[in-house]
Amino acid sequence: QVQLVESGGGLVQPGGSLRLSCAASGNIFSINVMGWYRQAPGKQRELVAAITSGGSTPYADPVKGRFTISRNNGKKTVYLQMSSLKPEDTAVYYCNMVVGGYNYWGQGTQVTVSS
Repeated sequence: QVQLVESGGGLVQPGGSLRLSCAASGNIFSINVMGWYRQAPGKQRELVAAITSGGSTPYADPVKGRFTISRNNGKKTVYLQMSSLKPEDTAVYYCNMVVGGYNYWGQGTQVTVSS
């Protein structure tokens, strides 16, 4: 069984920064894709950014140039550095990892951007 534990969410003012982390534990040989999704109230969950084992990093258009995804394979951890945050970035952020062809999700962490 694979478990994902997220941390780093919170309240930040517009223009501020936050760093999310997500660590995986369990019977893991390799992690193919690590990613972050978000879901705002009344909206569908959407991809924010992903990073493959080969290093590809697709980003959603609204976050390009502001967010950076990275991974540490030894620690089985994925990070999302968020800068120049906007109120529209307010959402619950979910970590996702593809392990052995299966999708695993974190419990979600709230990010609120407000003055």
